[in-house]
Amino acid sequence: MLPTENRLRRREDFAAAVRRGRRAGRPLLVVHLRSNNASDPHGAGGDVSPARAGFVVSKAVGNAVVRNRVKRRFRHLVRGRLPELRAGSLVVVRALPGAGEAGYDELARDLDAAWQRLLGGSSS
Repeated sequence: MLPTENRLRRREDFAAAVRRGRRAGRPLLVVHLRSNNASDPHGAGGDVSPARAGFVVSKAVGNAVVRNRVKRRFRHLVRGRLPELRAGSLVVVRALPGAGEAGYDELARDLDAAWQRLLGGSSS
């Protein structure tokens, strides 16, 4: 479970990450990242919110049981990776249809590859 302060809940936050953030796609998922302040790696001040994450798992992934399992796996995988992000960053992980049949290790591998692409390459 993600702590409350690390959860994306508002539609505007999801839209900001998806529309104005960077994107990295893999066969099972797409990760959208919107960094708060690209020039300052430690945030702008003491009142900056922590990095937050949200998940989009549509009916194309599977029935409710499958969708909830995918969301639980994503939450667990992202929880350990949030400290790598700048304060105030927004992350949206969107599951693609194949994620429902994928195992935990496959999801972790795709998430790691997308995560490294977004954090490692700053030229996009």
